[in-house]
Amino acid sequence: MLINLKDIFWISLGAVAGANMRYAVSRLAAQQISSSLPYGTLLVNVTGSFIIGLFLIWTTERVLADSHWRFFVAIGFCGSYTTFSSYAFETLQLFEQGHYSLACANFFANNLACLIAVLAGAIVARAL
Repeated sequence: MLINLKDIFWISLGAVAGANMRYAVSRLAAQQISSSLPYGTLLVNVTGSFIIGLFLIWTTERVLADSHWRFFVAIGFCGSYTTFSSYAFETLQLFEQGHYSLACANFFANNLACLIAVLAGAIVARAL
């Protein structure tokens, strides 16, 4: 399989946008909510789950979209915007610091909220 440079361009463009949005949302959440629990990561994971659910259902079931949008949004933007690895590490840190209830809360909040968000995105896409 050959690598298509146009696809790489769209993925890269989306990744730059997603990474910068992730940074902005995480910083804003830490400033506006609290830094005791990694709310920024939770917010990014939930909104990213909603975006990918909305986008993929909308572009596969509702509208015909150019494949470059899938590379830009699903792979590039959501791939760099969502923070599953950060969430996993932050949960480990909470656990290792003895904050067992916060570690469990972070684990369940991220998993449950993201599943609900991807479902909500799919529902919204199907309603469009």
